[in-house]
Amino acid sequence: NLDIQNGNHYGFVGLSGSGKSTIIDLFLGLLSPKEGEISVDKKSLLEFGLRKWQLNIGYVPQKPLINNCSLKENIAYGFDKQDIDENKVIKCIEMACLKDVLSQLPDGLNSSLGDRGKFLSGGQQQRVAIARAIAGERPLLLADEPTGNLDISTGKDVLQIFKDLCHADKDPISILMVTHDPELASKADRMLLLKDGVTAASDIREAWGLEEGEEE
Repeated sequence: NLDIQNGNHYGFVGLSGSGKSTIIDLFLGLLSPKEGEISVDKKSLLEFGLRKWQLNIGYVPQKPLINNCSLKENIAYGFDKQDIDENKVIKCIEMACLKDVLSQLPDGLNSSLGDRGKFLSGGQQQRVAIARAIAGERPLLLADEPTGNLDISTGKDVLQIFKDLCHADKDPISILMVTHDPELASKADRMLLLKDGVTAASDIREAWGLEEGEEE
């Protein structure tokens, strides 16, 4: 049972099989709950409108889909090419720690990223997905292991980006982040531990079923 408030960063953490991927699919509207309901502004999700709900969500998947087109088209996904605001794209690139990638590409913003992003590393693809989610300016961002392919330094930068987005003076957003890393989840405004498909104890040792003195 969970109440998501606007302008907060939530970190969901749990072992494999605890329900992390399922909770993402529920929030995305790809699965329907067998019991209870998901409500948006006190309306059931069905009454609110599934498509309307999904248009409010930015999504950073664990394995992002990178298209065989330019960097700016990948970030401004869904916009017509002639309507892309390059200044906005550059701002998203800066926020997603992609300036180093941009500087290495032969044609800058117009450089093709190759089929399935073959010209980028896994970490770079992940940052493109983060920039894409930011560019969408959606009030809710779902992130599935957003730092899984990133080095420690860049991962910290991404968490700072999330914090800035949530606590912005203008148009703050809510972020739901799923991870297997308790330390990462603890950086969120609120950490929720999943065990056997339900939100478990607030104490990580209890949620993991560890006795005092055992290693995590």
